[in-house]
Amino acid sequence: MASSGTARILSIVATIVRVACAVIAGVIVVHALFVLFEANPQNGLVSFAASWRDSFGWFTRDLFTPSDPKIAEAINAGLAALIWVVVGSLLSKLIVKLAPEGSSKKADA
Repeated sequence: MASSGTARILSIVATIVRVACAVIAGVIVVHALFVLFEANPQNGLVSFAASWRDSFGWFTRDLFTPSDPKIAEAINAGLAALIWVVVGSLLSKLIVKLAPEGSSKKADA
């Protein structure tokens, strides 16, 4: 009974991790689109997305440096978003694997 509760909690935590990483990735992609299409940096939504890029995507800043700075930022931000999605998925799978074994087998019996 306790293992079923633990499995349920770990499943919820895994979902929260996956969704949080996807939201971070989504905001970073939106920032990349804002840069690519030259959105007004004084706009609140644009500055919000830029702050998330600075906070959560700093590790790919200036990783690739093509001649066009808009393309460079789009590529680097897109890579940061992809990394967040992959890491979120891997962490989520790891958390699910931590769930106690046999909780579903006992329910079936």
